[in-house]
Formats: sequence, structure tokens, C-alpha cells
Amino acid sequence: MPPTDAVAEFRRSWLPYTTAAGLGRLIDLLEKSSPLLIHGAFTRAVPMGCLATQIAWNHPRTAHFEHEAGVMWLCRVARLNPATSTLILAWDRSGVGDYELRQGLLEACHEERERRAGAGVEEAELVGC
Repeated sequence: MPPTDAVAEFRRSWLPYTTAAGLGRLIDLLEKSSPLLIHGAFTRAVPMGCLATQIAWNHPRTAHFEHEAGVMWLCRVARLNPATSTLILAWDRSGVGDYELRQGLLEACHEERERRAGAGVEEAELVGC
């Protein structure tokens, strides 16, 4: 069973601020258990970044940042504290190695993509864009 608090935070506080490009990037990396999707740090070397950083590199307000992108996106766009984010804390423990968390996040991403397609959501309609 995935850490429900972390997945719930992802659905509630991350996905509304994630662009279609960021959502696609997360889906691709999560499906592949990609080594480019890291944990324990926001970035190592571009293109290696955590969940927040991968989203941030695909968001118009934070794409220009490199190593600070994930922190900036969390603070300025999603309005979350990286030090207290349930998802950041859960992801930092195991990252893609936590199969249940990864599957919970992937399921949430697929559901969000389907919801947007069904609702005809435009990028400009996303919160924080």
C-alpha cells in the first residue's frame, strides 16, 4: 500500500501546478524507474533531479533555474515547504526504489492526464501558471 499521505499531497498540492510537459516527464521517468529521477537531493547534475525538480524544469515560472528549480517551484508555485512536504520526505527515503510509492504517483499522474484530456484543460487554466 503506497504512503497515502504522500500520494494525497501529490494529488492535492502538486498536480494542480504541474504543466502537461512536467506531467509527461514524470510519467516517463516513473514508468522507467529512470536513474534521472533521483532522491535525497533536488539535483545532482542536469538532467538528474527529484520529482519537484523535474516538474520545475518544465514549468514556465521555474524552467530557467538549474539546481534551485525544485525548491523554487515548491516554494513559489506550489507554496509548499520542502522541509515539511510529506511527499518530499517519503521520496527522499527510497525514491524510485519504493515500488508502492512510485506506483501510487504514477497512477495519480495517469488519472490527472486523463482528467485534463476529458475536461479539455489548457495550460493557462492550471493554478499558478
